[in-house]
Amino acid sequence: MSGDLLLTGATGFVGMELLERYLERTDRRIITPVRATDDQMAAERIRVTLRDLFGIRASSYERRVEAVAADLQKPDLGLPPLQRERIAARVDQIIHAAASVSFALPLEEARAINLEGTRRVLELAELAHARGGLERYAHISTAYVAGTHAGRFCETDHDVAQGFRNSYEQSKFEAEQLVLARNDLPTTILRPSIVVGDRRSGWTAAFNVLYWPLRAFARGLYPAVPAIPSSPVDAVSIDYVADAIYELCRSDAGIGQIYHLTAGAQASNVGELVEIASRYFERPPPQVLPPHEFAEFAKGISGVQLSALGQSAEYFPYFAVDTEFDNAQARARLAPAGISPWPLASYLDRLLDFATRSRWGKRPIGRAEALAA
Repeated sequence: MSGDLLLTGATGFVGMELLERYLERTDRRIITPVRATDDQMAAERIRVTLRDLFGIRASSYERRVEAVAADLQKPDLGLPPLQRERIAARVDQIIHAAASVSFALPLEEARAINLEGTRRVLELAELAHARGGLERYAHISTAYVAGTHAGRFCETDHDVAQGFRNSYEQSKFEAEQLVLARNDLPTTILRPSIVVGDRRSGWTAAFNVLYWPLRAFARGLYPAVPAIPSSPVDAVSIDYVADAIYELCRSDAGIGQIYHLTAGAQASNVGELVEIASRYFERPPPQVLPPHEFAEFAKGISGVQLSALGQSAEYFPYFAVDTEFDNAQARARLAPAGISPWPLASYLDRLLDFATRSRWGKRPIGRAEALAA
């Protein structure tokens, strides 16, 4: 690959880890569309991200990153025509990692970011392809496009008449539909499951999904949780996800393929996580009740416990999932490179160490600082 890489979402959790790998492992120039009022503000946001990633070494990478002010919700990404043409002529790879990961947005707002944003980036990919230089458009999706599907969900599956738990799942499913329809472009779809912190340092830039209920549990606010002890909790560390995306995108293979970046057979389950968290926080485990029993139990809860349960409600459905994400194609591609997911139970203590040290994100700790500790 001789052209530039365009990476959306470079200031987000997955995007910044990808930015780190391409800067450390290649000599490529990277164009990063950033939501900002002008290029100067975009550059400052990238400088902050680089300081988080590299600490005192950040300045040595700045010259290879071109930040451009953009808006994924606007026609042409909000870019002036000449700038858009220049970018399209330069890039040979696009990785679209920008997205809203909120479960609580109204559907139309989630679609404006995840669906329409994907449409705008695909339009840029089409322009780059027409210039003859595009070798890959990599779309970072989610394994939870499976929605409420029960049983095995394979990498070749997409529309299996599933329902959706929230606007995030539905808007990401619809975005995938756009990508799948573009068989004229060299596309690859990558579907991580629940992404948690680095398994070595525990570092994370996103305290959501698993972290929110774990934090409430640490404070003793859960007398019970709506879950099924045997339900799989398919979570993968950010280092695995970023390593996998980098590896899957650096060769000519995988065009037209979908890869599940999931724990698969290595997934932990709810009962195991409750046991580890109880031991870590030295608290008695909460009752684990099936959702229909919990609804009745919750009628007797009030005060701060009721508030904590209400604030965690959007995450609880992920503790009663009956979906197994088959990751055979990803494993076959990644195993020769020594890249594989680790069971969450094997590094959950490190995630909790970092979470408590950073006060669940209230005392920000940069990635470079966390890795050096």
